[in-house]
Amino acid sequence: MISCKTKSITGCRIRVKDHPIQSVVTNRRNAVGRILLEAAFVAVAGIALAFAANQISPRGLALARNYFPTGTNNAVRSATSVPTGRIAGTNPATPSPAQQLAVQMKQDGLQLIDSRRAVRLFHDSHLKEGVVFVDARDESHYREGHIPGAYEFDPYHPEQYFPAVLPVCQAAEQIVVYCNGGDCDDSQTAALLLKDVGIANRKLFVYGGGITEWTNNHLPVETGGRNSGNPQNANQ
Repeated sequence: MISCKTKSITGCRIRVKDHPIQSVVTNRRNAVGRILLEAAFVAVAGIALAFAANQISPRGLALARNYFPTGTNNAVRSATSVPTGRIAGTNPATPSPAQQLAVQMKQDGLQLIDSRRAVRLFHDSHLKEGVVFVDARDESHYREGHIPGAYEFDPYHPEQYFPAVLPVCQAAEQIVVYCNGGDCDDSQTAALLLKDVGIANRKLFVYGGGITEWTNNHLPVETGGRNSGNPQNANQ
């Protein structure tokens, strides 16, 4: 609103009335402020009451206590990591040396045979030249007694035996490698050496029972060198 008592424009006084929208905005701001202040007061009062109730209650929490000490998660994880199927108070069956050897042979791509198969191949070796036996023990044990006709091949000194053994194995159709048997793995080592120099997996067989099982079954052995002419039945 503009009012002038004189005709001079410089003598006019300008008065602007309050706008109704501006008054509404101001009132709303004041109301929001009051609400926030009341909410903060209620929150503080609620926290204070909660602490007081926790102190009075016999089941109240000890605020200074560590309810999750170090190692709790590990203990829980250990308790829940027990293999499925195990029964409390029982021990899992321990695999026999033969079972462990079979698993290892399979992983290495080798074929494990038992005594019956070894005996059958031994008889075949007398009928044809395609079957070869390889003794993977050292020289002293080899000369004390080996499967008749077996080639000596100490896997810890392969360079001494490759010239004689390798050509025979390359020409053979089936190769039976053995050592003492049981937990002895020299036969496996020897078979892997032959495999590494190019002998096909399909021709390599490992006799797990070894010379120990062979002699316990009273099968023939040969003393001295290969084809020494001194074959005899074991345990005689």
